[in-house]
Amino acid sequence: MKLELNLAKKAAIDAGSIILQYYQSDYDIKEKGFHNPVTTADIKANDFLQDFLLSSSPNYGWLSEETVDQKERLKKEKVWIVDPIDGTKEFIKGSSQFVVSIGLVENGYPVVGVLYNPLTKEIFYGAKGLGAFYNDKQIFCNQRKLCIDMKVLNSLSESKRGLWDNYKDKFKELKPIGSVAYKLGLVAAGYGDIFATLRPKNEWDICAGNCIINEAKGKLIDFNGNERKYNLENTLISPGMLAGCLIGIDEVLQIIKY
Repeated sequence: MKLELNLAKKAAIDAGSIILQYYQSDYDIKEKGFHNPVTTADIKANDFLQDFLLSSSPNYGWLSEETVDQKERLKKEKVWIVDPIDGTKEFIKGSSQFVVSIGLVENGYPVVGVLYNPLTKEIFYGAKGLGAFYNDKQIFCNQRKLCIDMKVLNSLSESKRGLWDNYKDKFKELKPIGSVAYKLGLVAAGYGDIFATLRPKNEWDICAGNCIINEAKGKLIDFNGNERKYNLENTLISPGMLAGCLIGIDEVLQIIKY
């Protein structure tokens, strides 16, 4: 997996350079759906990533938020799963809470993950059997068992809608952050104990982060307690999900479910 990992790292950094050309500058914004914007930066970064990654691995499949889905990917053993900007709303607001997210799955399981924040120059990465790293330093999920001791990185949009109000006294801290993938990287690096979202997400939101979490000795599960398999025909994961340390995540699941 070293070859694919190095390929994904270079791709993420180069895509980040493209994105920065548009950051706090002039670009087009379109709505793909309700509260689901896409910008010129998303499209340009996506075009680069698709060309770069598939020219280097032409037999691999492709799934991206910004590419029309082709069902041929379902027949592929290895598939790139990409979000050129995870946190587009934050990018538009001028926040730094967005990342390039590149995952690779093999037979449905995440084997490579890279998250790159072009503004802060943070890079999170991991590959199956090779460990997880933050800015080239190996990382591990925090091992806390008691929920009241945990810092939960939760959804900024969900917090604004009041969906987390009933959980404020259950944890040490609820810290809203914009990008789903960025939250996963931060939890893998120990800057939070649990990643949590109460609403469905797509495979491209979490695939890369899932690999990094796994290699940081944690796990990602949905609210039914199941780990995710990828490159499915239906890419939506519902109703919500959690990620973090092995010893604490089941305790958190019981609180969130009920």
